[in-house]
Amino acid sequence: MAFGKLSDDGDDQPLSEINMIPMIDVMLVLLIVFMITAPLLTNAVKLELPEASSQLNQPEKEDITLAIDGAGKLYWNDKEVDEAALLAQMETAGKAEGELPEIQLRIDKRVEYGIIARVMAQASQHGLHKIAFVSQPDGK
Repeated sequence: MAFGKLSDDGDDQPLSEINMIPMIDVMLVLLIVFMITAPLLTNAVKLELPEASSQLNQPEKEDITLAIDGAGKLYWNDKEVDEAALLAQMETAGKAEGELPEIQLRIDKRVEYGIIARVMAQASQHGLHKIAFVSQPDGK
């Protein structure tokens, strides 16, 4: 009994495989060429843009800061208000001429989401649709 190949068909040629090394070399050279030329293309056109000599006549819009602390107290631009006064402030801000202000919500992380959703719905009912959440950056 002989050990070795299962079939002996007399074909002793090695298996042929595609040599990938030259293709990898070409791809690495192309990668290096593109890495060197890409930064040069971004600054190819040098422009000296004119400076504006006039200011815009539009007044700066004031954003509204609405804060809710851990106890559920409401603050409109850093002044404590009750819910009725908050609704009156929202109604006044919603009827303002021109572009409506953005409400920036500063909310304590212990506040229940139901309170936040109610305040956002009230703001939306008064036409204040631009709402942003203010958060603390990581590490601070």
